[in-house]
Amino acid sequence: MPEPTKKDETETETAPPPPEQKTPQEGGTGKGKDTDIREMASSSDEDDTSLSTPPADGMSKPAERKDSVWSLGEGAPEETEKRDDSQRSTLFVEKPQSGTVSVGGNITFIAKVEAKDLLRKPNVKWFKGKWMDLASKAGKHLQLKESFERHTKIHTFEMHIIQAKENYAGNYRCEVSYKDKFDSCSFDLEVTESSQAAPSIDIRSAFKRSGDGQDDAGELDFSGLLKRREVKQQEEEPEVDVWELLKNANPSEYEKIAFQYGITDLRGMLKRLKRMRREVKKSAAFAKGLDPAYQVDKGGKVRFMVELADPTVELKWYKNGQEIRPSAKYIFEHKGNQRILFINNCMMTDDARYYVTAGDEKCSTELFVRDPPILVTKGLEDTSTYVGERVELSCEVSEDDANVKWFKNGVELPNDPKSRYRIKVEGKKHTLIIEEAAKNDNATYSVMTTGGQSEAKLSVDLRPLKISLALQDQTVRLGQEIHLKCEISENVSGKWYKNGQLVEASDRVKLYHKGRIHRFVIASAAVDDEAEYMFVPDAYNINIPCKVHVVDPPKLHLDGLGEGNTVTVVAGSKLRLEIPITGEPTPKVMWSKGDKWITDSGRIRAETYPDSSCLVIDTAEREDSGQFRISLKNEAGEDTALINIKVVDVPDPPQAPNVTEVGEDWCVMTWEPPANDGGSPILGYFIERKKKQSSRWMRLNFELIKETTFEPKKMIEGVAYEVRVFAVNAIGTSKPSMPSKSFVPLAVTSPPTLLAVDGVTDTTVTMKWRPPDHIGAAGLDGYVVEYCFEGSTKCSHSEAETNQSENLKQQGFVQASFDGFSQGISTDLSEELVEPPFNLEEADRSKLKENFIPKTDEWIVANPELTDKTKFTITGLPTGSKILVRVKAVNAAGESEPRYHPQPILVKEVIEAPKIRLPRHLKQTYTRRVGETVNLVIPFQGKPRAKVSWQKNGSPIDKNQINIRNTENDTIIFIRKAERNHSGEYNMKVEVENLEDKATIDIQIVDRPGPPEVVTIEDVWGENVNLSWKPPKDDGNAAITGYTIQKADKKSMEWFTVMEHYHRTSATINELVIGNEYYFRVFAENMCGLSEDATMTKESALIAKDGKVYKYPVYNDFDFSERPLFTQPLVNTFAVAGYNATLNCSVRGNPKPKITWLKNKVAIMNDPRYRMFSNQGVCTLEIRKPSPYDGGTYTCRAVNELGEAEVDCKLEVKGGLSFFRLLMDGVPPHIIDSYMREVQADKTEGK
Repeated sequence: MPEPTKKDETETETAPPPPEQKTPQEGGTGKGKDTDIREMASSSDEDDTSLSTPPADGMSKPAERKDSVWSLGEGAPEETEKRDDSQRSTLFVEKPQSGTVSVGGNITFIAKVEAKDLLRKPNVKWFKGKWMDLASKAGKHLQLKESFERHTKIHTFEMHIIQAKENYAGNYRCEVSYKDKFDSCSFDLEVTESSQAAPSIDIRSAFKRSGDGQDDAGELDFSGLLKRREVKQQEEEPEVDVWELLKNANPSEYEKIAFQYGITDLRGMLKRLKRMRREVKKSAAFAKGLDPAYQVDKGGKVRFMVELADPTVELKWYKNGQEIRPSAKYIFEHKGNQRILFINNCMMTDDARYYVTAGDEKCSTELFVRDPPILVTKGLEDTSTYVGERVELSCEVSEDDANVKWFKNGVELPNDPKSRYRIKVEGKKHTLIIEEAAKNDNATYSVMTTGGQSEAKLSVDLRPLKISLALQDQTVRLGQEIHLKCEISENVSGKWYKNGQLVEASDRVKLYHKGRIHRFVIASAAVDDEAEYMFVPDAYNINIPCKVHVVDPPKLHLDGLGEGNTVTVVAGSKLRLEIPITGEPTPKVMWSKGDKWITDSGRIRAETYPDSSCLVIDTAEREDSGQFRISLKNEAGEDTALINIKVVDVPDPPQAPNVTEVGEDWCVMTWEPPANDGGSPILGYFIERKKKQSSRWMRLNFELIKETTFEPKKMIEGVAYEVRVFAVNAIGTSKPSMPSKSFVPLAVTSPPTLLAVDGVTDTTVTMKWRPPDHIGAAGLDGYVVEYCFEGSTKCSHSEAETNQSENLKQQGFVQASFDGFSQGISTDLSEELVEPPFNLEEADRSKLKENFIPKTDEWIVANPELTDKTKFTITGLPTGSKILVRVKAVNAAGESEPRYHPQPILVKEVIEAPKIRLPRHLKQTYTRRVGETVNLVIPFQGKPRAKVSWQKNGSPIDKNQINIRNTENDTIIFIRKAERNHSGEYNMKVEVENLEDKATIDIQIVDRPGPPEVVTIEDVWGENVNLSWKPPKDDGNAAITGYTIQKADKKSMEWFTVMEHYHRTSATINELVIGNEYYFRVFAENMCGLSEDATMTKESALIAKDGKVYKYPVYNDFDFSERPLFTQPLVNTFAVAGYNATLNCSVRGNPKPKITWLKNKVAIMNDPRYRMFSNQGVCTLEIRKPSPYDGGTYTCRAVNELGEAEVDCKLEVKGGLSFFRLLMDGVPPHIIDSYMREVQADKTEGK
């Protein structure tokens, strides 16, 4: 048995943790034969870790080994070994556990995954070792099951091993994945071996796949694994160090070397190769450590040896993190300071990582087990055949059931039931079988083993084909049989084509093939059977064509229409009347209504299709009712039909209803039926009302009313209401009628109060009163004033006067004699008698009313129209008569109770001396500015017919300049735009017969003053200038209150104020700048302000200093130019489909930059879905109702003369209805967000 190959490098590592802690283990995960070797070579050597705890009884459990995860990153193995497997597990809630079963027994492994955050079922795979996917091995010995519990939301996956065999033992792995999440768990199966078990079994063969569908499918190994064969003696070959080959080989040759030398775990070996290159650390516990790697042939023996610095230190050996116990396979030896481990009968399962610990230090190595190469003993032979023949390509190899690969033109052939190629293995003989050879099977086929290869060429040709009977063109009538027949020289199948489209056999189409004859039969010809048919034999570049022509007279199919071919449509809806038609050739269709032909465009149009014609009315109207004619015509004949279209509609709205009566909380309304009932009888009406100031209508009846009158109730008094009516027929409800005129449920007001006499003349009486105490919500429309003569009442005046006087005296009132009117006594007595009956008892009121109120209807209305004022003059009265007066308040509800004047009124005028009541502010000078309005109201008293006259400065007033308006109680003097010549003394005089009264008003109109007269520079010394001037000639009709002085530099001529409100006519200006030359100007000021103009000095004053010449500095203009710069960038945004989205940023630059928006680097130009704004440097892009198509990268570009700048952002539009449907279905938002990201990623990958 060959000795293992050793490496010169050594490696020592830190000792492993105690057995109770987690121990790192290694493994490799294969990606299949198509794995990129370069990716393998550059992948990280990070290993997954798993928990390994020795049992309590000291017996070691099978090693729990996990496959490594592929990674392109670099990482320190020490950090990887410290990683906890439980932290990586994100999906498993229960992992399968290692187990032991006896030969022939059953065992079940269970894995559970929580589905709380998963939208669909996760993907679970079961593996044995590194490569074998157990899904293809399911059968009588292996069953995979899965279930789901809805209450707990747990997926349960089970693997049942039935009638276990010894070779089922080994390491298994369960992997679960869901999108970007992944979890894996390794576990071991130990099968109790029988005492007669064979000492040597090819464990590696368990990692080979058996063909699906063969007898051994469903087993965990090949039939070769069950065979016991003797080890053949082979010629000794020079020992090859595969480890050295890999170290020195190009990465592209790794897979070739691995296949040639039987390396199954190439990925793990590459990771170990990378680990070997680490820097060697010095060890205090080991005088000599293990070699970095050992290599041994399968079935051989390997020897590990370390030399300790201290022989008393306890030493332990580990394989993949599991402690090794002494057994027949593992033998320990001690020679001085040397500690030796022998591993006998090395199998593929011994290919692993080993390390030994001494105290706190450890030393590790790698063991590689190699299969002997397989040789090709008999090669392939070149073969020629015809299409459709069976082909077998055979070769023989040096061992039974060896791993052999077949290639076609260098491409490996798959070995699965769906493949055209079947691989047959009979001991050492391997055969590639093609049941029916095809033209594309022409190729070079090769076979490859780990120790050799062979190739051969396969040539497949076609037999020559002749047409014995070609297809014939046919013309058939609709419904007749179509029978096509052809004959060829070879018995091959073929395909029938109709207008280039493949025709499959069906209940209607029958395809027959008998020997060399092919037939195509259609029992009943249809219009669409007219076409060009063609028969194409398989595998031949020949076609046999013919044409079939089907004819049929035109016909209209009106079975779907109603009685009398009547179609009813609701007005406003779209009518699409489709009439099926037949005929071959396709007939010409014409639609008409009366004498008007219907075209293929417009609101009413005709659309013609091969098998039908449609009459389309986009928006049906009542005028569209009537008969429509449809005509068909082709070369075989013609057909015509009349179709009656009836358009029905909701009725027209009724006219606005009329409110005929109004009560306190009700009204009566009537209306007329609508003029048009829409073609269907009126079934009834709905009534609605609303408050006038509201927009919400309220339905008053929920059952239709048949009458055209209705009485709404339960309304609020004083609130304005409107009502409207809906008409209802079988089609629906009409639009509402126009609202009625607003109405208010009303109650009359209380009587007016405080009725009194305001004035009496020889023919008139003026009454005044106050509004009622209670007006109510209906408001007040006005008043009615009525009077009657005292002599027309049935009761005498003296009796009424006596009764009333007695009653008033009892209440403490003193009544003046009615004769006081003629004797000049004041008539204001009525004002003191505030509603005389107001404090009388109810009995006294009624008694007074009976004795005093006229018992007749001879009341005369003084105002035919209502007056809204509380004062009215009754005219046309005879002098000396006495009248009784009453007033009523009127609103929409009617007239209130009248308010009576307590006394008869004598119609006779009383003389009142004139008296001017001059307002206090006019008793002193009245001042106004030029241009302002003068409006003075001066009240006076005096009766009768007072005469008012005005004078200005003793002369009559010019009415063209000053307006004077006089009334009975006041006079008004009005000047629209006052001027200075309106100033003066105004005299007012009021005359009543021989009596008069006078008053004087002083009016002063003022204006701003003129500028001062000549301003001169009297003296200049040092930094001072002395000025003098004369007062202005025009003081603006007001005293001069001061002066304002300004200076200006001769260069800039910008004026600055140096003095204000200065009262003298000379001044000294100080603190002037030496070297400057100044001008000065002076404004005059009065109560109206500064003069419009100023007087400036004719000469300038130079502030100079001897011996100094001032040099003016030169200033450069500041450059404000700036290239565009975004002060606020765009921000990535999420939007919801159908809702407007905006993107905002801000930019600055001078000159003002031009703004351009881009989507995915394409400028947005004239697109109505986008609106762009720019205000004060803030740029906004509004996207109207975005869709997922609007998602992408948006860019804002600013350009000016100095350069340009850009900012961009990403806009993601979430998927509209799907997004909201998920939200409405109760899916948590974070899961919706994850799902929408996946959809977006899938779309990106699809593009």
